[in-house]
Amino acid sequence: MTEPPSLHPEVSETADRIAEMEVRGAATIADAAAAALGRQAADSDAESVSAFRAELRAAARELHDTRPTAVSLPNALRYVLSGMDGDSVEELRRSVERTVTRFRSDLDDAQDRLGRIGAGRLSDGDVVMTHCHSTDAMACIEAAIEAGTELEAIVKETRPRNQGHITARQLRELGVPVTLVVDNAAHRFLDDADHLLVGADSIAADGSVVNKIGTAGLAVSARDRGVEVMVAAQSIKLHPKTLTGAAVEIEQRDDSEVIDEETRADIGDIEVANPAFDVTPPRHVDAIVTERGQFPPESVVVLMRELFGESVDEPWQEP
Repeated sequence: MTEPPSLHPEVSETADRIAEMEVRGAATIADAAAAALGRQAADSDAESVSAFRAELRAAARELHDTRPTAVSLPNALRYVLSGMDGDSVEELRRSVERTVTRFRSDLDDAQDRLGRIGAGRLSDGDVVMTHCHSTDAMACIEAAIEAGTELEAIVKETRPRNQGHITARQLRELGVPVTLVVDNAAHRFLDDADHLLVGADSIAADGSVVNKIGTAGLAVSARDRGVEVMVAAQSIKLHPKTLTGAAVEIEQRDDSEVIDEETRADIGDIEVANPAFDVTPPRHVDAIVTERGQFPPESVVVLMRELFGESVDEPWQEP
């Protein structure tokens, strides 16, 4: 029986941190995954080209299976593995290291470019409502502040993990006045907002936005109130498999995020559902802002085809 490829400890550690949401945010996940593949390549002791390729595929599978909805993860793995080229182990190793370096550098630049584009939609005195925590959405606000735009923010807690607290803290570090509200108060406070600014974990070919649970209902409320809905998302979050009609898998998180065992026992026999994401139809979104420009949601398929073609392989699978 063939021994399974040996994985670098950093690959397993990164996979665990992604699965446990210690590493969160689509761009951060993509960066961590690429870095782990780079470490696998750099420290590999494979003696043949086939063994080296098998190691990299196995490492990518380990990472891929952690967060099914965060499409930036498979896109990062696809980018690195597709750039692997050479006729010797050393040539393959160098090609992976070059590709990882280029990918991580492009990722940093992409968020800066996206931020500057998104900042152009924000005006002096605007009030922005946020949901969950998005580094892309924060990049838009940070670029606006750096340009001298004065903003205020209404920040939703975003249960069950309260990622809104991260957003509130970072906004205060930027000097932005923040009002923190419970999720159930969002509809009421949209009367005071000029923009709903959210990120995305995945964007489908039809312009549907997959983001933290609660985004869809919030977008409907924003439309009802005449509040602009702006989605900030790097192009790495486009979901190329949806070009062929594939559905985006919605991750189900652990029950313990919603209710502790003691409270559950006190209530009685109940089922607990904890979907991490929901899907906002394109009709409820005004603009999707990427590092390559801003698009009406129905037009994002043009960018997707430009970047990925009509279909995408999964190079981490066994040939």
